[in-house]
Amino acid sequence: MLTDLKAKRMTPGEKAQRVGGVTGLYLRPGAKVGTGRFILRFISPETRKRRDMGLGTYPETRIAAARLKAMEARQLLEQLIDPIEQTRRLGASTVDAGRPGTFAEVSALVHADVASSFKNKKHREQWINTLSTYAWPIIGERPVDKLQTLDFANVLSPIWLSKPETASRVRQRCERVMTWCVAREMASTNPVSAVEALLPKQPAKRDRVQHHPSVPWQDLPSVCNELFGRSSISVGKHALLFAILTAGRSGEVRGAIWTEIDWQNSTWIIPGDRMKTRVRHRVPLSTQAMSLLECQAKFGDGNGWIFSRTGASPVSDMTMAKVLRDNRVHSDVDGRYATAHGFRSSFRDWASENGYARDLAEKSLAHTVRNQTEAAYHRTDLLEQRRGMMQTWSDFCMQQISARRTLI
Repeated sequence: MLTDLKAKRMTPGEKAQRVGGVTGLYLRPGAKVGTGRFILRFISPETRKRRDMGLGTYPETRIAAARLKAMEARQLLEQLIDPIEQTRRLGASTVDAGRPGTFAEVSALVHADVASSFKNKKHREQWINTLSTYAWPIIGERPVDKLQTLDFANVLSPIWLSKPETASRVRQRCERVMTWCVAREMASTNPVSAVEALLPKQPAKRDRVQHHPSVPWQDLPSVCNELFGRSSISVGKHALLFAILTAGRSGEVRGAIWTEIDWQNSTWIIPGDRMKTRVRHRVPLSTQAMSLLECQAKFGDGNGWIFSRTGASPVSDMTMAKVLRDNRVHSDVDGRYATAHGFRSSFRDWASENGYARDLAEKSLAHTVRNQTEAAYHRTDLLEQRRGMMQTWSDFCMQQISARRTLI
């Protein structure tokens, strides 16, 4: 059973503490010692998915009050009502009536509005999670019409210099929430717009960029031999190898489905809704990539995901990273192992140093042409010209692996 003494001693980074008294009630540590946020974990009777419902911040909300809120939510669950959806429905009606809600309530409503614009579930969750982690413990229970610039400075100051990218996202999302409030006359001004006047200057963005650790292109043959030179390899290694041979992004590879493969023309056609650029991308497949797909096809029925252990879902986003970490694959960054995304950099360096035109390399990586005028005229994807380059790239990567192997 959680006590006030234990709650006051909680530090950032600890795991959530079970409160006791109500099934699924936890206190998640906040950004400062002795602060946190109460959450109720449950399976939604409406969607059959697990959800976390915020029940207030500690110490503003006391433990007894959180238990009472959790009991009320459990009563709704017994009636097969999702308490989050019920709160959203009631909240929407009260907002329409002009009642200023709390920052936590309103940001949840804004998230419901913007969620459909995100590409995937991870991005949708990140939007609200950054606010619930950094903003709600400090201003979550405050009415939006009472918030001032200093309040948002207090939210951002602990992470403004130590986590500049995260802080910038939190600021942007807070501003989005308050703009929503101004538009609905729930607040007269947007106090976030002036918050940087109360904060120190962040390092320039170019000084904060950290490139993905990559394998130097000259080392690719030996690394591929080390990872894929055995007679049988796992589905995770297959996915990683396919990413290397196609210079694809890990998310595009993991989400690949069999209907995207044009077997007759040895081409992988990725629809725009799965691409970072939102534009359809065609990938010419080398003989090695096709052999890999033929091997994977033996374990499936030609439907669903290409790289899947169970057939019910694709391999996770940590699968390729685990392969590289477990095999201690070195990179060009001291003290860090290579990343799956880093192989795209290896490919780009190889293409440059082996005389391939910039257009061919950039099209292979599905990079957007930044110059709008150039993009308007340059509409070909150079598929057939890229085909020879990708075959040479695959031959280079796999040169140390025995030619007697039919599957890579």
